[in-house]
Amino acid sequence: METIFTINDLNLRYDQNQVLHSIDLNIYKNKITAFIGPSGCGKSTLLRCFNRMNDLIDNCYIDGNIEFANKNLNEINPIELRTKVGMVFQTPNPFPMSIFENVAYGPKCQGIRNKATLNRIVIDSLKKASLYEEVKDRLHESALGLSGGQQQRLCIARCLAMSPEVILMDEPTSALDPIATLKIEELISTLKKDFSIIIVTHNMQQAARISDYTAFFLLGEIIEYGKTVDIFKNPKNKKTEDYITGRFG
Repeated sequence: METIFTINDLNLRYDQNQVLHSIDLNIYKNKITAFIGPSGCGKSTLLRCFNRMNDLIDNCYIDGNIEFANKNLNEINPIELRTKVGMVFQTPNPFPMSIFENVAYGPKCQGIRNKATLNRIVIDSLKKASLYEEVKDRLHESALGLSGGQQQRLCIARCLAMSPEVILMDEPTSALDPIATLKIEELISTLKKDFSIIIVTHNMQQAARISDYTAFFLLGEIIEYGKTVDIFKNPKNKKTEDYITGRFG
């Protein structure tokens, strides 16, 4: 199976506070990988390593090696990397502009100015994000008028407009109601044929429903990593079993 990210002996600390300890991990192409674990265990910190967002944090020190498509991550231009590795955050964050302009913003920044090309990119991205039918008559109205679930799908469309290879999702449904959550989960499941997806979630049922692989984190270490069905039905580590059965966390 083809890997998209390979991590070897990754350690990360903020000043003297070590957050990640000796992480070794392979992320597979066109699969959904879920990171689960209690709050503060390093899931989101590791997620931000994949597109070098931790570079933006003062006093953050990283040792070890991460490879993206067989290239050392530190040798890739961060802007180019963040084009290929898109991110969707916990709270929907549309720009205060029209729905169309939200999706067209990234391609425009890359120098695409042709109206027909931008139209095609916007419509394709909204269709892939299962949002086009709901907004096709108000593309030039403010994105801030959308519901929370629609705003999150708009943020996913904005990410897709850049044609990434990987999509990082940091608890993308935690601020949404159950119906909006279900739509996002269905969307994530359809996207994996074209993209590799890494999702951080506190919702273990969500990880069990949509992911192919699951990593269980505790206190900055990966306790167990494997196929989701094995992690949830037949965990090898007692700590994993205790967490997924609700004994702690």
